[in-house]
Amino acid sequence: MASLLASVSVLGAGMLVAQPAAWAEDAKPAAETAKAKDGAADFFTKPQSVTSTGSVTVHGAHIDYQAVSGTLIVHPKGWDDAVLPDEDKDKKTPAAASIFYVAYFKKGVRSENRPITFIYNGGPGSSTVWLHMGAFGPKKVVTADDAHTPAAPYAIVNNNDSLLDVSDLVFIDAPGTGYGRLTGTDKEKTFFGTDADARAFTDFIAQFLSRYGRYNSPKYLFGESYGTTRSAIVANQLADDKGIDLNGVILLSQILNYDNDIDAAQMNPSVDQPYVLALPSYAATAWYHKRIPNQPSDLKGFLQEVEHFALTDYTAALQDGNSITPEKRDAIAQKLHDYTGLPVDYIKKADLRVNGGEFEKTLLGDKGVDTGRLDSRFSGPTMDQLSQYPFYDPQSSAMSSAYIAAFNDYARNTLHYGNSSVVGDGYQEYKFFSDAITKWDFSHAQPNTDFPIHGAVNVLPDLASAMKHNTSLKVMLNQGYYDLGTPYFEGIYEMRHLPISHDLSKNIQIVQYESGHMVYAHQDSLAQLHDNVAKFITSTYAPLSGK
Repeated sequence: MASLLASVSVLGAGMLVAQPAAWAEDAKPAAETAKAKDGAADFFTKPQSVTSTGSVTVHGAHIDYQAVSGTLIVHPKGWDDAVLPDEDKDKKTPAAASIFYVAYFKKGVRSENRPITFIYNGGPGSSTVWLHMGAFGPKKVVTADDAHTPAAPYAIVNNNDSLLDVSDLVFIDAPGTGYGRLTGTDKEKTFFGTDADARAFTDFIAQFLSRYGRYNSPKYLFGESYGTTRSAIVANQLADDKGIDLNGVILLSQILNYDNDIDAAQMNPSVDQPYVLALPSYAATAWYHKRIPNQPSDLKGFLQEVEHFALTDYTAALQDGNSITPEKRDAIAQKLHDYTGLPVDYIKKADLRVNGGEFEKTLLGDKGVDTGRLDSRFSGPTMDQLSQYPFYDPQSSAMSSAYIAAFNDYARNTLHYGNSSVVGDGYQEYKFFSDAITKWDFSHAQPNTDFPIHGAVNVLPDLASAMKHNTSLKVMLNQGYYDLGTPYFEGIYEMRHLPISHDLSKNIQIVQYESGHMVYAHQDSLAQLHDNVAKFITSTYAPLSGK
């Protein structure tokens, strides 16, 4: 692989060149690989890279790796690289995005037999620090399991569950996040949207494969949360637009059809499916906090019972609407109490329909406590006991500071990226989030359509199209029982309703964990996640002989 890998740098003349990477070369500050004549302007409009080396021990195996931190430049749909902008003639500079990434390459292996996995979080508008420092990178920040992690200093340790034992890894930050920046005219309008974002990632991945000689490697996508929405589109675009078949698409905490979203289900009267699909996660949460009458000992057996009720009696009752009989209404309310621990009178006032925020507010409300949304094992003091919904997510508040501090320390002191004299006074802010969500264009043009649909995003047709283009494509869905942001039964329902044949549905694998949205925030679940994903990757490609 060493002969194929190249690190991209911008030299003093502003010319893009490829340099052979040196495996054992000491890391250099970003300023030494980014001496662009126009300073900060070139730094954010031309690819950058900084190379460092390290090692990680995964399940007893010592792995030496090269880390490349840098940016690639992507452009909007229709951009022609044969016609470069001439600012003397053009009044407007076309929009572009420098996308930040950190890539880890195992030393001493050939690319043909070495998988490469592109990893990203969601948002939209989130960086990928969470998966990087919490799940699969070589270093991991230590956080408390289901409570608030105390303030700094935070321990950054060897990650025994890094995926570097089975795959090279590329952690990609979304446009406008991380050390990447947006430039040019209408830059936010150009990149802040469902389809625009997916095109940027598709372009990035195709560029990366070319620049690092990885076209013939087994290839995988790993997206979390909105990243699963992105993955469905990108998988199809890579196949349809770029001629790039993937070996696998790995989904974590899936949402592919936003009509199933439980957070704002009350805004869509007559669509009751979100309540049905969220009920098992409500039940799991109540079970965890011991709020269920006659608490069962077996979580999985209990949830199977709840799933059956949700799809049968509960669905039928919701379909009745306001024609439901008082007797049936009372019986369903009592059953919902038995499964969720919510008061019967509250359930009746909610017309048997409790949305996500209401549940998070009410389950432990008698104690003045809100449960977490992304991981309902977490809880925290309510901001306002009279409010209908929580004002914050106790899970996010419990660990965000640890991730932010850990990555800033790791990036600047170990990867040697983020302090460049080329940019202003030498300081670059790492943007963990952008304000994309407030400006996002959620319209989406599904495959084989000529125009975008304005409404709830549904990318089930995109994933189905990718699986039909490439009938050997395998899909893996990983879910946490305690995730109220993307309830696990919602993901199961979506996989069951992909517009594909029964035979193709055999290419889908679904696994649940006793954790939340960030499955890896629970150490035992992270270990299981690593083992399951590693097995998935190694089972979905055939190594070439003689390599």
